[in-house]
Amino acid sequence: MIKKLLIANRGEIACRIMRTARRMGIQCAAVYSDADRNALHVQMADSAFYLGASPSTASYLNAQKIIAVAQQWQADAIHPGYGFLSENSDFVKQVQAAGILFIGPNSAAIAAMGSKARAKELMAKAGVPLLPGYHGSEQNSDFLYQEAIDMGFPLLIKAVAGGGGRGLRVVEKAENFHAALQSVQRESLTAFADQRVLLEKYLPRARHVEVQIFADQHGNCVHLFERDCSVQRRHQKLIEEAPAPGINADIRKLMGDTAIKAATEINYCGAGTVEFLYQDDAFYFMEMNTRLQVEHPVTEAITGLDLVEWQIRVAQGETLPLQQHEINLNGWAIEARINAESPQNDFMPCSGLIQSLHWPRAEDVRVDTGFRSGDRVSIYYDSLLAKIIVWAPTRTQAATKLAAVLAQTQITGIETNSSFLQVVLQSSAFLRAEVDTGFLHNHQELLQLKLSLTTLEKQLSAEQKSADHWGAFSAWRNFGQNQFSREFHVHRLPAPGHDADASAAGSGGAQLALKAPLPGKLIALHIKVGDKVTRGQPLLVMEAMKMEHTVNASADCVVAAIHCAVNEFLQPDQLMVEFTDPVSAVVEA
Repeated sequence: MIKKLLIANRGEIACRIMRTARRMGIQCAAVYSDADRNALHVQMADSAFYLGASPSTASYLNAQKIIAVAQQWQADAIHPGYGFLSENSDFVKQVQAAGILFIGPNSAAIAAMGSKARAKELMAKAGVPLLPGYHGSEQNSDFLYQEAIDMGFPLLIKAVAGGGGRGLRVVEKAENFHAALQSVQRESLTAFADQRVLLEKYLPRARHVEVQIFADQHGNCVHLFERDCSVQRRHQKLIEEAPAPGINADIRKLMGDTAIKAATEINYCGAGTVEFLYQDDAFYFMEMNTRLQVEHPVTEAITGLDLVEWQIRVAQGETLPLQQHEINLNGWAIEARINAESPQNDFMPCSGLIQSLHWPRAEDVRVDTGFRSGDRVSIYYDSLLAKIIVWAPTRTQAATKLAAVLAQTQITGIETNSSFLQVVLQSSAFLRAEVDTGFLHNHQELLQLKLSLTTLEKQLSAEQKSADHWGAFSAWRNFGQNQFSREFHVHRLPAPGHDADASAAGSGGAQLALKAPLPGKLIALHIKVGDKVTRGQPLLVMEAMKMEHTVNASADCVVAAIHCAVNEFLQPDQLMVEFTDPVSAVVEA
């Protein structure tokens, strides 16, 4: 039996695992980096151990240090959470070699599904439907280009070892293929130490529908129904719901049975998610995540089950607590991911100090978070602050309730997507369940306009409260702290920091400076001094908060000076490039 559990993760998932383990009478140890020294998950744990410097490669990805800490503490088991080492088959082998239980599947299953190409080969043999594409080993760029031409556009380039929205690009036309391929290869090499890719036909109206499965060591496997995760930005989920709207009983059963078939094909054990693309009542295997998903709470809400408890029990050798016919679907649940990011600036991630943080408390509302007032959002990890999950008898009631809860959420000191998610949930298209993976793009202008109006209403309400509070002093205002002037934008913003210099340059034209829009590492520089740059041409690529950001020129210009170098870590507003002709830039992920 597990008595001591080390959680090899951070943030909200570490806190969430701790809550269940504590209820089961299990002691918990946390690990932390420099950036997380005073984090909530560290404060919650029975014991906490320092891993190293803030970059994940020096801390949360340091497998040897994590195992050494587990041995020092005499841990019975390690729970990897999600991300970091959760789907690293070598880590699983090392954990087991150290005589420690790994809360998750065996290394062979992780390896089989970790390679998207290998996974598709296995699924094809098992009779699981696949999208047309190229999943072979040949990686020559000219060969891949010809495969793309034969397949037709639009298509997807996907990192073989990718996940979490990384290493994925949609290519609309042939002339964009090579640049997109290089971007995916570069991002995949950095994130997964593997630059191999595969190609797949792109479905323009596809929905992202995934099935939660669970298997034990005794050959039992069940599904816990499906989730719809179609509302995404940069191929990363923002709103998830269970069950998926518009899925009839026959398709639900077929999809669930297919997911079980996929799991049993690789002798799977533990919690897993089989992801499908769904369009026109047909579904196609996309990938299998061999871990707990970020969005697992919506499944817990509609089934009344604790998936972390199931993980621990299965790892201990117990049989599944329920058989398929005993698992019931009740009501509707929707989850919103609260991220530190700017929806009005192409969802640019934000870092900084959280001055105040207030989560609403209400019946059938759950908040999973690893942050408190006074915490700092680090540049070293992803931008997820919390997940807010609501349950209601119907989908409309759940969406309405979640929008109301988001309206009551108060976060100051750092920009978040909370108001934007509220707007999405209240949109007529979402309420009619007209969702697919292009939802945010297709409704961008209307959503941004409504967001601006929502933001304005909140600011005016705050000003009124302030005026009521100050009474006779209501005519006084500190415009240096005026949030209205800083945050209210109807149009899409260009990247911050390309400021005009009033001094003359060259033949008398205005000289412009491109500054770093956020803290991050410069990983590619596509220009040199003297280059004539045309509108839309990539200038440079930055990596920040686990995402790659390409800065493109939005006007013709000439490069006058470059003040940065590849692998240099840039601070916000640090001067990067100067131009001699008018230029602006947009940041794309």
